[in-house]
Amino acid sequence: MKPITTVYAVFGSVEEAERIGLAMVEQRLAACVNIIGPCRSIFRWKGQVQQGQEVAALFKTTADRAPALIEAIAAMHSYEVPAAVAWAISEAVPDYACWVADETAAEGV
Repeated sequence: MKPITTVYAVFGSVEEAERIGLAMVEQRLAACVNIIGPCRSIFRWKGQVQQGQEVAALFKTTADRAPALIEAIAAMHSYEVPAAVAWAISEAVPDYACWVADETAAEGV
């Protein structure tokens, strides 16, 4: 069974999360994207504490596809420095892990 990973990212709007999420599934970089919805963010940016509403999303992929997924999210993202980080999954239902691996495999493999 291939190791699977969740990539967590936040976006400036639901529309951006949906656009990027759809592209990542279509490109087979992610098997699934859960767009969680609005969250309140408090952060320091360029020396000032700021607050804003963002949209969180969880992308399911394999460990070997995570770097390419993060790079692709960043390339399409509207933020200057997007948050996109990988969380290793230590346990999963075996059939689910196989599904993630199948859906992120290059076509024809």
